[in-house]
Amino acid sequence: MDMKRISRRQPSPSPRGADPEDDDVGSRGTDRRPRLLRPVRRAVVLAAAFLIFAPALLVASLAFRDRAPAWIRSESGGRGRLVGAEDGGGSGGGADEGMQDSTNLHEDKLLGGLLSADFDEGTCLSRYHSSLNRKPSSHTPSSHLITRLRSYENLHRKCGPGTESYNKAVDQLKSGQNVGTSDCNYVAWISYSGLGNRMLSISSAFLYALLTNRVLLIDRGTDMIDLFCEPFTAEKSWFLPLDFPLNQINKFDVKSPESYGLMLKTNTINYTIDNASSLPPFIYLHLNHDYGDNDKLFFCDQDQLLLQKVPWLVLRSDNYFVPSLFLMDSFEEELSRLFPEKDTVFHHLGRYLFHPTNKVWGLITRYYKAYLANAEERIGIQIRVFDTRPGPFQYILDQILACSTKENLLPQVSNQEPISTTTNKTSKAVLMTSLSAGYFEKIRDMYWENPTHSGETISVYQPSHEGYQQTEKQNHNMKALAEIYLLSLTDVLITSSWSTFGYVAQGLGGLKPWILYKPENEVAPDPPCRQAVSMEPCFHAPPFYDCKAKRGTDTGALVPHIVHCEDMSWGLKVVNRDEW
Repeated sequence: MDMKRISRRQPSPSPRGADPEDDDVGSRGTDRRPRLLRPVRRAVVLAAAFLIFAPALLVASLAFRDRAPAWIRSESGGRGRLVGAEDGGGSGGGADEGMQDSTNLHEDKLLGGLLSADFDEGTCLSRYHSSLNRKPSSHTPSSHLITRLRSYENLHRKCGPGTESYNKAVDQLKSGQNVGTSDCNYVAWISYSGLGNRMLSISSAFLYALLTNRVLLIDRGTDMIDLFCEPFTAEKSWFLPLDFPLNQINKFDVKSPESYGLMLKTNTINYTIDNASSLPPFIYLHLNHDYGDNDKLFFCDQDQLLLQKVPWLVLRSDNYFVPSLFLMDSFEEELSRLFPEKDTVFHHLGRYLFHPTNKVWGLITRYYKAYLANAEERIGIQIRVFDTRPGPFQYILDQILACSTKENLLPQVSNQEPISTTTNKTSKAVLMTSLSAGYFEKIRDMYWENPTHSGETISVYQPSHEGYQQTEKQNHNMKALAEIYLLSLTDVLITSSWSTFGYVAQGLGGLKPWILYKPENEVAPDPPCRQAVSMEPCFHAPPFYDCKAKRGTDTGALVPHIVHCEDMSWGLKVVNRDEW
């Protein structure tokens, strides 16, 4: 903060005894000298005071000119702020600019109203500190979404584990009898697949819970409790209790007799059932990539009328199935109110749901501050190679470099020594994530060994290289979550086709990434990449069925806001478009 501005706004108090009126009043009884000499005396006193205090004022002015006072620095630094005047980050702004940024970011710690203010900050630092690490989102959550989230939190308090309502619902589950739904009905999510898939399917399950007034409870798996903080309330957990009576839900699959699709196929249940007592107390929803035609009927309005009579729905999915919810008449109006900007679903719900635990947050903040905070621009490159042979592969490297240079995301290098000696060129930090270190090493060495045409300084970093995906290992997934989050903090993002890891990063960051086309026959595609039309993830396994016409159809051609994905021709994604 510029202390000169403060001094202009608040006049400095005069030195003691410098006020002429006070001087005159105090001397009336003792000063016998002629009045003509008094102005001379005052001038001498003022001059002496100036000579005494001027050096001290000059030192103070120099000390504070480029440095904010301690009470200001502690405000910006003590709240986990990683970029600013104290860190030398940002685009070279002074302390005043850094203080302004910190204030604005801190005011948005609730992310435009997405988050409740009811949590203790210390229990989950990332919840309220995430806004201090990134630019404010340009996408404001709707007032209706904010209202519904607060209503859901109240429902979770009423119906969450340990409440009387939850205990009654569990007793009904144990009895094997369906006595009808109540104010507390549930979606129990099964932990399954890689971290990116899990985050996408949880957000889909939560949106479904919002739309159907159910409570979402999630299976903690092997590591979920170590990765994420509680998103809803401090009082009632979102994790299924360890004594949940359905202790074999992880074994449910497409052939399980409890699955909705199989029960429809065998006519165990049908659409003519009016009485809830004729339905089981729970139904398993298999919405995985290998689901069958009857399982896909979940996305039909008629089937939702049947499912709403069942108090417990147990759901397994490795997909982001939100696009198909947008195609259902029963949800269309509510979704339009929740998300007037249709392509912000995961951007809002992801930031609401997924707060890294303090241990993961430490990985994120330490790395960001050490390697990324001081750069003027940050570029993320997420690499997922589906070739099972050991890499790195030259055609993948060629594709990455072709995309980044042709789209002017990174500068080209020169084999000539730089002519310009200017030192104030832009600095860019490249954050790479990959299971292999090979691509990072080659790109890092390229920018180390050669100058750039533009004179820009390029630094290249990669936090880890685990070699292969280790889905069930806690430490592996903690690093994976940290890398997803770090990618979401970049200004520009390049992602790999089909990668849920990249989908999550782009959604959290509100970024429309440059997507690398999937190579064929070990040849870099031309063009190498294209920019996504939406920040929304892709639904990899959507149904191609018209529920009304009861026949197959292209579900990517029914409404203007649901289209096929850039990286997967049969996939579906939500875009912010109301007309063809």
